[in-house]
Amino acid sequence: MSDTNNFTLQSTKDGSFTFFSQEFNEAFHSNYGAKQESYLKFAVPTQVQKVAKKGIVKILDICYGLGYNTAAALEVIWQENPTCIVEVIGLEINPEVPKAAMSQDIFNDWDDEYRTILNELAFKHYCQTNRLQAKLLIGDARKLIQEVGKSGFLADAIFLDPFSPPHCPQLWTVEFIQKLTQCLHRDGLLATYSCAAAVRTALLAAKLVIGSTAPVGRRTPGTIGAYPDGVNDITGIYPLSVAEKEHLQTRAAIPYRDPSLSDTGELILSRRRQEQETSSLETTSKWRKRWLGKG
Repeated sequence: MSDTNNFTLQSTKDGSFTFFSQEFNEAFHSNYGAKQESYLKFAVPTQVQKVAKKGIVKILDICYGLGYNTAAALEVIWQENPTCIVEVIGLEINPEVPKAAMSQDIFNDWDDEYRTILNELAFKHYCQTNRLQAKLLIGDARKLIQEVGKSGFLADAIFLDPFSPPHCPQLWTVEFIQKLTQCLHRDGLLATYSCAAAVRTALLAAKLVIGSTAPVGRRTPGTIGAYPDGVNDITGIYPLSVAEKEHLQTRAAIPYRDPSLSDTGELILSRRRQEQETSSLETTSKWRKRWLGKG
């Protein structure tokens, strides 16, 4: 397992800090701003502020990482309703990441309460106060999500925030997302920064309706999902464009598959490439040329 030396501290444009992972060859956040991304890609789209009015919010934070998404959600919730009870379950494969975030004082400009919560989650993997019950589960999210599902936990908001599909396909597969959505309340919302057609196909396969959230820190939008019989009108608030709908009919939309929920990333990528090579779907390059004017 990687240690804190494998995470290079990087500043982002909003003044907050993130890490660069040597293992995945990616930063944890875009250069736009680690803190702002957490609000605009996850807390705001999942409408936790609205749910807070009911007095209780349950959050499932996939790939907890440095802790930004959980911290942003808590802040938004308690600004709306200071007495709201919040239950958080975070999944993280590398316990050194949140420890490094706290050790390097990344959250120095946050209020003491949030720093205390994040510190306890990082080093104790548990935090309980009069309005919070939070735990951080360490291990392969593919195994942990099955434990969460068996516990009966149903999230009002799910934050799906792994490294990108080409670098971490294990957490974007049809099978993993199916397990994940089984932990989503019928009126809950799932948000991710990715608009990859393969990811959206997996969400559709899990019987969610999907929408396109505003781009944050990159040219491409994010994705939000909900159950069609829930209270949230995803297609009305976050409609997919015609180009995005057509993208779902190309080879790019062939999803990642991991039938045993235990395959290596290399095998998952290879399996998808083979399926794309034999597919009769339109090539992504043709779609791109039609909509983006690129070959």
